[in-house]
Amino acid sequence: MIKLRHTGKSLLFTFLGIWLLLNLVQAAFTELHDDEAYYWLYAQFLDWGYFDHPPMVALFIRAGMFFFHAPFTLRLVTVLTDALAIYFLWQIVKPYGVSVRLFILLFSGIVLFHVYGFITTPDSPLFFFSVLFFYAYHRYLKQDSYWLAMLMILIVSGMLYSKYHAVLVLGCCVLANWTILKRPSLWFILVGSFALYLPHIFWQIHNGYPSIHFHIIDRSAKPYKFNYSSDFILGQLLVAGPLTGWFLYYKVFRFKATDPFLRALKVNFFGIMLFFLVSTLKGNVQPHWTLLAFIAFFLLSAIYFKDFSQVPRWFIKLTYLDIALLLLVRLLLLIPLPGLKKLPALKSFNGNQKFAHAIHEKAGDGYTIIDGGFQDASVYDFYNNTTKGMAYDGRDYRKTQFDRWPIEDSLQHKSAYYVRGWSMDMAGQDTIKTSKGTFYGQMLDRVRIYQKLTIRAEGLIKRTTAGAEQAIRLYISNPYRDTINFSNTGAKWPCILEYGYATQAYERGHYAEIGADYKGLVIAPGQTKFIDARIIAPDLPGKYLLIFSVRTDPFVGSRNSDKYTIEVL
Repeated sequence: MIKLRHTGKSLLFTFLGIWLLLNLVQAAFTELHDDEAYYWLYAQFLDWGYFDHPPMVALFIRAGMFFFHAPFTLRLVTVLTDALAIYFLWQIVKPYGVSVRLFILLFSGIVLFHVYGFITTPDSPLFFFSVLFFYAYHRYLKQDSYWLAMLMILIVSGMLYSKYHAVLVLGCCVLANWTILKRPSLWFILVGSFALYLPHIFWQIHNGYPSIHFHIIDRSAKPYKFNYSSDFILGQLLVAGPLTGWFLYYKVFRFKATDPFLRALKVNFFGIMLFFLVSTLKGNVQPHWTLLAFIAFFLLSAIYFKDFSQVPRWFIKLTYLDIALLLLVRLLLLIPLPGLKKLPALKSFNGNQKFAHAIHEKAGDGYTIIDGGFQDASVYDFYNNTTKGMAYDGRDYRKTQFDRWPIEDSLQHKSAYYVRGWSMDMAGQDTIKTSKGTFYGQMLDRVRIYQKLTIRAEGLIKRTTAGAEQAIRLYISNPYRDTINFSNTGAKWPCILEYGYATQAYERGHYAEIGADYKGLVIAPGQTKFIDARIIAPDLPGKYLLIFSVRTDPFVGSRNSDKYTIEVL
């Protein structure tokens, strides 16, 4: 028996060494995903919170990049904590008699575990802290200890500072075992975790709850499509294992929990899956959002089978084929073939560095404004190791962290290179051929943009008739350190206050200048002023989203207000 344990332990550490080496190579030689570059900017502007997520991913990146600037160091902490997480996963299943060989086989066949073995997004720290949580919770169920409770406070705080839906794990664990609420130590854990989370809560309050607004309102603004649900279901089958996931789902469904911990795993898996399935009614759900569920899924699968004698031979063969396919994809990330670069799984990891350098060759070391989402500007900043690249978020797009960072403040009234994906027939316009397509650039003097300015409407009639005019009051707030003057006298780039209606989120919509005398409006830093204005309802009946926007040439206009729902009769 001693020899067998030694053999199993040696096999585990051999696998961990190979897995760690594979991920280190992948981290070093795979281009950054667009989102990773965005989170790198998080690390350049450390804060208690960000528009999209809590700050743990920024700390992971900042710690790794203490040494030098490269994709490898950006991903270093993720790679190391992933290997540590695998060890703790093994510690969870070992008491249930799971063989090391089966553990390695099942783990290696799950798509999400390969992806988050090396890329760094908020899911990376979430995976690490969630594995630690299940490890500690397994012991906490058996031993009601305040030492364990203090450890769990740190772990739960790490989860919550990683991603918001970590609360689903906590809720599912309580739902699976209500009697745990009788433990005073559980309330100690909840209160202690809440106390450590207060800085982020205060950040949300101070900044007007931007994350809540984004995740609850903006992401729920699209009309339902059946493919949101069908794509989600198909995606979950694939990430569990392209060829074998369906079989594991069947076995996990039939699994009979024999203790409170296994019951908690089942409730976590099905509860989190159900939560995101219901979420498809409000919009598209990305397959990786269920990463937490797959921790429970993997643990249940391993404990169900225990060893190879319980697994059909055909399943083992298909799992090996799954692993081979996953390794092939990982190889293509390292050595991308020209004809395969545009595949969805590979596209976001290719061409970013060449794109960033092509834009920088024209823009130089000054400020650069890139229209078309936060990804391109983030990639530009990372690969040029600068924070002078800014994303211009048009009124048909969503808000991002670029609306909060001080980059826009720094470039106001200075020269900046403006990049967009369409030609504007401007004198001196550059045509830039990049790996991401053709872009057009133009150096602008005395840039004038008001992306951070906020407009709040009062007195809106939410149900009106086609073509009807209504009087409203607009409250305009200046968050900048400089005074805003709406006068166009002597200004190179005219400023126009507009309103527009769109039939769905992220639609460009139709805009017109508001009916108001606002050209003499001057707003000091931190000040809010109001104007009385008139707007006209659309000519056709229907439900619309009303948006207020400040447009300064040559930009398309920023989104400066919430989206107000208007019904035209």
